[in-house]
Amino acid sequence: MPNIKSAKKRVKTNAKKEDANTIFKSSMKTAVKKVERAVKEENKEMAVESLKTATKRIDKACTVGIIKNNKAARDKSRLTKMVNEMK
Repeated sequence: MPNIKSAKKRVKTNAKKEDANTIFKSSMKTAVKKVERAVKEENKEMAVESLKTATKRIDKACTVGIIKNNKAARDKSRLTKMVNEMK
């Protein structure tokens, strides 16, 4: 446990940032899973709507710095390709 005041503050702020990052990342993962589920069920309409949401969440996570630019581009590309290849 830190003794210095600034170190104590740093522990608190790091905990807050960790919670925020966890929320961003989990919402992004949930949105991606929704798209994958819609593609698996062959529900084109739901897949397109879920893709829009997932793209927004991925972009937000990239902007905040939770994931890197290349991972964001790769994930969006992969999901878009899955939706476009549906019947």
